[in-house]
Amino acid sequence: MDPIKQFQEEVQENIASLGRDLDLQALSRIWTREISPHKWAYNFSWMGRPAIQFPNDAWALQELIWEIRPDLIIETGIAHGGSLMFSASMLALLDMCDAIESGQNLDPKVSKRKVLGIDIDIRAHNRTAIEAHPLASRIQMIQGSSIAAETIEQVHQIASNYKRVLVCLDSNHTHEHVLAELNAYAPLVSKGSYCIVLDTIVEDMPDDFFPDRPWGPGNNPKTAVWEYLKSHNEFSIDKSIDHKLLISVAPDGFLKRTS
Repeated sequence: MDPIKQFQEEVQENIASLGRDLDLQALSRIWTREISPHKWAYNFSWMGRPAIQFPNDAWALQELIWEIRPDLIIETGIAHGGSLMFSASMLALLDMCDAIESGQNLDPKVSKRKVLGIDIDIRAHNRTAIEAHPLASRIQMIQGSSIAAETIEQVHQIASNYKRVLVCLDSNHTHEHVLAELNAYAPLVSKGSYCIVLDTIVEDMPDDFFPDRPWGPGNNPKTAVWEYLKSHNEFSIDKSIDHKLLISVAPDGFLKRTS
């Protein structure tokens, strides 16, 4: 057997084995619950900007970006801009690889690949830092509610210029808001690409875990995903990513567009 194929099959069996290990999955949820009060996700940055993400999820996103090769990544929720930098740097690497393979010089100014970030409140110090970053030319930001009609219209106009679109939702985590985002932006996802809904882990936390937040178990991104999928069979949850990562803020949140 071809050694590359053999290794790939071994990896797939590893992932399937993790999917069957219910005790290990439960342990992973306990670990996530216990680490959360320490704000573990706040400890990481990407190219100088705080990312507030689990490293496992970033690695999974990198794999998807390499596989899908998107022209446009849409992100709701900007915060400090670390996720924007991550996506922009991945798109820059795609451009570099394309240039190497084609034998052409890399000119970042002519790249069409872009990250579009949306946030209801882009704080001045974060905007200044993002706009001063070397990757700023690959990033466009919109300030406004991600579910406001004018914002949705603007995003759809921008997306109409791109063929391969990937979406990441990470703003207000209430069921109503995330469901509205899914209805607004999931249709922009190209076939074979993903709509990634972050912080679905809220559903798996204790009832009193978010006393000062409008979301919690029963009212969160995962319940919005479940509701959305009832009437949108063009998307399905990619459970293999959940099983591969185990430690993730997005269980049931990696939605692949299959049709």
